[in-house]
Parts: sequence; structure tokens; C-alpha cells
Amino acid sequence: MRPIASLLLLTLLCAALLNGCSRATLVYRNLDMVVPWTLNDYLDLDNRQKDELRERLREHLAWHCSTQLPELLANLEQLERETAGGQLERRDLEPQYRDVRDAMHSVAVEITPTATDLLRALSDEQVAELRNALEENREEYREKYLAPPLERQIRERAERMQERLQYWLGQLNAAQRQRVLLWSHALNEQNSRWLSNRERWQELLLAAVEQRHRDDFDDRIAQLLQEREALLSTNDQAALQRAEQAGLDLVADLYSLADEGQRTHLSGRLAQLRTDFGDLKCLAPTA
Repeated sequence: MRPIASLLLLTLLCAALLNGCSRATLVYRNLDMVVPWTLNDYLDLDNRQKDELRERLREHLAWHCSTQLPELLANLEQLERETAGGQLERRDLEPQYRDVRDAMHSVAVEITPTATDLLRALSDEQVAELRNALEENREEYREKYLAPPLERQIRERAERMQERLQYWLGQLNAAQRQRVLLWSHALNEQNSRWLSNRERWQELLLAAVEQRHRDDFDDRIAQLLQEREALLSTNDQAALQRAEQAGLDLVADLYSLADEGQRTHLSGRLAQLRTDFGDLKCLAPTA
């Protein structure tokens, strides 16, 4: 599940930035409309809830546009310079990744009150609807990501990664495709671990929502949205760190294997993204 309200916004924003959406600014401008519509996949918000959520999302978007986008633009400019100059090294990616994590946490903190208020105001019927929708979603994810044999899971994970990478680099060469496959093999049974943690998070969310009138409700939702890694076991935290490092190694290796045309393609994508976001006029709360 995309976590209610807060991480929905975060997921949509990151998807626009990281998955190669050529209309990232269009998505960004309309998140106050997209998020309530997407939430309807899980529960049926009434008109009052939708209107209140849209208004608060406009305020959050204005906050993000005025306080978070400048740093994003600076990071994009630095990354563009490094890729254009052929200077992108593994050590350069670590601080970039930390900046992304910090930005994600800031967004989660900013929108936690909105998510908390929305969840507290759900009716019993809406909570039951949410539970049923999540169960259907879990079955769908198990069928897609866990039911296939492990070798197929690994192959499909590599294929998904290659599709995302081609937006940024263009067509991958044979050495790059092989490197992606090695990365996917190294993650091994990551699908099972990821789905297990995802489902546990959902159950914790539902347990909190079903007890939404308790005094500790705000704290429980804040932990779920802002401290997700703290909810993982020691082994799962270590596995997550290994997966993150493997991802950074993959990016660095793919860049080192890139030809001049691919590096030019990447610089162009980054430059266009920076231009698009640089042209945004920060949204007023009532826009």
C-alpha cells in the first residue's frame, strides 16, 4: 500500500523524479487532485473529506515548493555537472542518497498531521473498506511478486530495473544488462522480505486505525510514517542497508560502463528535469 496521505504524496513525487516521468511537473502541480483520487482505490472518501484533504495538500505543496525544491534543484545541478564532466564516482552517490532520504523524512514529518487527522476521522465502514481493499492488494502483490519461481522473480526484477534505467541512459549495452542481472541475483529473495515487511506495516496501520480514539494514536501514526525502518527486525535492517548499498554500486558501475552517447543522454534528462522544476511558481495555499 502507498501509506495514507503522507507517503502517497511522497511516493508520487518520488515516482515523478526517479522513474523518469517526462511530465514530472504536471504530476507535481496536480498532486492535490491526484492523491484523493488514488486514495479511492482503498476507501471511499466523502466530499467533505476530499475537500479538506485537497486544501491541506495545497498547503503542503506550497511548503514543499518553497522550502524543499531549492535544495532539490541544487542537487540536480550538481549531479548534472558531475555526469556532464564524466566525474560521477561511487563516493559522490552516498551524500546524494543521504540527501534524498533526509528529504523524504522531511516530507513525511510535514504531512503526518494531515494523515493522522484523516485516519482519525474515518468511519467504521471506511475502516472495514480499507481492510478489505488492503487484503485484495496483498493478494495481488503476492501473485505478482512472490508466486513466480525465484529465478523468474530475479529475471523480472532485472527487467523492471532495465526499463527504468532506459529513460535515463537510453538503450543499455550488453555489459550494462549483465550488471543489472547480477544486481538482481544479489538481492536473491528480496521480494519475500519486502512483501513481509510491507504486510506487517499495513497490519500495524490497521491496528492503529481500529484504535484511532486512543490517546496514543498520534504517536503510533507518526512512528509508522516517520520511523518505518525502526519497525524492522535487526536482520531486515541489515538487509535493507545491503540492498541500498547494492543499488548505489549498481548506479556507479552502470555509469562507468556508459558510452559518451549515454552520458550525454543522462545529462540531458537531468538538465530538463532541473529546468522543469526551476520554472515552477511555488503554489499558494489557495491555488
